[in-house]
Amino acid sequence: MSDEKVSRRDFISKSTMAASTVVAGSGAGPAHAQEAEVHEHEQSDYALRAKALVSVLTRKNLINPATMDAVVDYYENKVGPHVGAMVVAKSWTDPDYRQRLLEDARAVMREEGNVGVQGTDLVIVENSEKVHNLVVCTLCSFYPWPLLGLPPTWYKDTAYRAQSVIDPRGVLKEFGTELDDDVEVRVWDSTAEVRYLVIPERPSGTDSLSVDELAALVTRDSMIGAEKLA
Repeated sequence: MSDEKVSRRDFISKSTMAASTVVAGSGAGPAHAQEAEVHEHEQSDYALRAKALVSVLTRKNLINPATMDAVVDYYENKVGPHVGAMVVAKSWTDPDYRQRLLEDARAVMREEGNVGVQGTDLVIVENSEKVHNLVVCTLCSFYPWPLLGLPPTWYKDTAYRAQSVIDPRGVLKEFGTELDDDVEVRVWDSTAEVRYLVIPERPSGTDSLSVDELAALVTRDSMIGAEKLA
């Protein structure tokens, strides 16, 4: 682990600031601070516009708030990292299940009803002592929603999408995951047709834990490959 671990958001902010400095040809901090303030204002403005739009469309009976609540509930409770975490935990305790996932993950997920609204192929890869997998989407933010829920902001950011392909080991180090030189880093680029999920290494000292207890240890970021489980 790096002594100067940064959050995914800090990494994006730092990369974005660095890029803006190069483009502007300037150094210093005040301009950066002003840019950050403008960015925060824009995000707030977008939120206000969205709320106003929902209000207008509701009054015109063009949308149903109950339907919107159902959609939000679906993505908050029916799909999400807890689903993927259970898949990972089962793979740790059942070698046959893990092998089936690695051979044809989409078929297994269909059996378990975890395909959601996506008709895309799903590929599951596993980390080991000598191989670390990292998932990125260089084109957009394609992502296995039924298993991981909504993609995090940093996953969609240009800095992560570009640098993960150019220097994946460096990106992982920025995130606090420093790998030995003999560990191979494999980058998987999601597309509109294929999504990827990583089975992280099982933490040591967990042999006595149940599947539910193991699932509680699995993080969303570990299933993207952005971090290792302690």
